[in-house]
Amino acid sequence: MAIYCIGDIQGCDSALGRLLDTIGFSASRDTVYLLGDLVNRGPDSAAVLRRCMRHGGAIRCLLGNHDLHLLAAAQGVRKPSRRDTLATVLDAPDREALLDWVRQQPLARTHEHAGQTLLMVHAGVLPTWSAADTLAYADEVHAVLRSPALSAFLQAMYGNIPDRWSDRLTGTDRLRVIVNALTRLRFCSADGVMDFESTESASAAPPGLMPWFDAPGRQTAGTVVAFGHWSTLGWLDRRDLIGLDTGCVWGGCLSAVRFGATLADRELIQVHCEQAQQPGG
Repeated sequence: MAIYCIGDIQGCDSALGRLLDTIGFSASRDTVYLLGDLVNRGPDSAAVLRRCMRHGGAIRCLLGNHDLHLLAAAQGVRKPSRRDTLATVLDAPDREALLDWVRQQPLARTHEHAGQTLLMVHAGVLPTWSAADTLAYADEVHAVLRSPALSAFLQAMYGNIPDRWSDRLTGTDRLRVIVNALTRLRFCSADGVMDFESTESASAAPPGLMPWFDAPGRQTAGTVVAFGHWSTLGWLDRRDLIGLDTGCVWGGCLSAVRFGATLADRELIQVHCEQAQQPGG
């Protein structure tokens, strides 16, 4: 049995199919984790979701910011932008089944492999959060996504404030910080104040900020963390960090990492993608 993580797909189902063929994926043998942003910007978001649903527990997903945007658009909370390509889901005959499946997916996952823990999120983890904290906070949001309070939550989900974590946060403020950290975070200050303006590479951090994974005293520093979301960062391979958004939708690659006997034993596997959109335009 092989274990894989795959970065941001963003509706590029053809690339996902080619990558699964390249790795020789077998649903009866292998487990694939998709690190969020399953949908949007690419040509066939519905096909991505149907593929995931078809393979059941062999393909395990978590949600990114574009996946939450899909739910918000479906609820009428957010209007699709001119760059969105959500119509394949929103106008699908099986729309309700697709959206219900998305609501069942968490914002963080772990996998135990050879006595080690792999923590998976879409974007980042705040410096003061341990792996256990991250799962617990993600579960708070997941419970709301599956509840009748979904629409009210999505209406209050957007915004950059509060911009830091506190155990004293409650209600909407608490949930918004959790969502922003797990699905939007790139840069933060040394004490965990989040920034959402810059999308540059890690080497171009704004003054006073740093990539979330370089924050001093980060509580997950001893845990291997796999994430996506940051296409200008690209492939990142450190002892305890794996960055897997390599810009498939922009004409880059769709990337998978295959784990061997340990989490340190890694193989990068990529397929080139047709460009679905122009970056930044």
